[in-house]
Amino acid sequence: MSFRLRMTLLFTGVLSAVILIIGVAVYSLVSYLLLSQLDGVLSEAGNRLIASAEVNSSGKVTFISLVDNEFSPTIVIQLWNQNGQLLNSSDNIRLLFDSIDPEGLKAIQPVFNDVWIKSAHLRVMSIPLLLNSEPVGVLQVGTSLAPIDNTQDTLISVLMITMVAAIGIALVLGGLVIRNAMKPLVIAKDIAIQISNADDLSRRIPYKDMGVETDEIGELIKAFNQTLGRLEKLFSAQRRFMADVSHELRTPLTVINGNVGLMRRMRQCDEEALESIEIEVERLTRLVGDLLLLAQAESGKIPLDIKQVELDALLLEVYQQLRILAGDRMTVNLADIDQVKVMGDRDRLKQVMINLGANAINYTHNGGIVKIGLYKTEGQARLVVTDNGSGIPPEDLPHIFERFYRGEKSRTRHQDESSFGLGLSIAYWIVEAHGGRIEVSSTLGEGSSFCVWLPIENKKGS
Repeated sequence: MSFRLRMTLLFTGVLSAVILIIGVAVYSLVSYLLLSQLDGVLSEAGNRLIASAEVNSSGKVTFISLVDNEFSPTIVIQLWNQNGQLLNSSDNIRLLFDSIDPEGLKAIQPVFNDVWIKSAHLRVMSIPLLLNSEPVGVLQVGTSLAPIDNTQDTLISVLMITMVAAIGIALVLGGLVIRNAMKPLVIAKDIAIQISNADDLSRRIPYKDMGVETDEIGELIKAFNQTLGRLEKLFSAQRRFMADVSHELRTPLTVINGNVGLMRRMRQCDEEALESIEIEVERLTRLVGDLLLLAQAESGKIPLDIKQVELDALLLEVYQQLRILAGDRMTVNLADIDQVKVMGDRDRLKQVMINLGANAINYTHNGGIVKIGLYKTEGQARLVVTDNGSGIPPEDLPHIFERFYRGEKSRTRHQDESSFGLGLSIAYWIVEAHGGRIEVSSTLGEGSSFCVWLPIENKKGS
């Protein structure tokens, strides 16, 4: 069963229930009003009879109005004594010697009952008669309920015809309305299927021309288009990632394969070839390790050994390693260092410092200056790495923390062959895992500055 059909049936069912409730309410109200009107007529007749009552010396009750026959022919009257004997009755039931309401003879207060006498349906009012607080008889006044019964039957027929007609109209109009309302969703479904079949994530569902831009369907289609956009970026990043990994793996594998082929042709072990193979294997091992670390970081499962870390002492260690890495090509200076302690993984934080420092060295020309410093600012540790290198183009800044990303200018210049373009991405995720953030500012041709913020005494674990 289609969703449109289910909605039509639901709409029709709800409308039918509402019409049924309204019909029952109308039927009950009309019946109550007619019955109240009839009871008023009976009460008026009873009061007139009681007002014209006379009691003789023997205690017998007579009614002048009954004798004068002032009432409508549809009203029947009986007068009973306290012993259950019929004393008098109206002319229209003179031949009826049974009570028109036997239960009413037992009443101790005025009571209304519906009774059937053969095929006649009557409404009867029974009034106990008292003389000096002693019962002397029962007055029963009744009239036919046939007009009310006919009215009720007619009303039921009208309500049933109205309900059937309303249900039929609801099925037709409801189906048309729901069909028009569902049309944007049907179009969106068809386009989504086309996108899925064609594997074309660049397409979007054009909802602005459907007239649903501001309603819930428009919001749903808008959210779906946003999801498509994110998926397109994700798959593009995945394809770029696969291409970059293939590129990074091709070089060391080519070197290894070439050296193995060389030794096979020479039929002897060559130390230089073995050393080259060993270097490339180490590169592959580092690449696999970095990729594994990135996968763990992006899934939120990066392993951290949280302990108290003295960042100032750690920075001094990194400073010595960076000086060795820079060699005679450039100068690595140590700026101000504040004593700062944080809660974190010492090895991972050291990896962040080395990655940022190595990145600054790789992209700084010979004779340049790389400077590192540590400060305590507003309750946070602030690690700063600056250089006066070539800088980062503005169009590359939003992407520098993406894995394997290198700007076009960076691709054309000589770099350390051990670099895979993963260092900044790894640094970013490690800082994020420690509850911190990393910022970068750069001026093309003048240099770059990386700033890492870490919360002091952070208790966040792995």
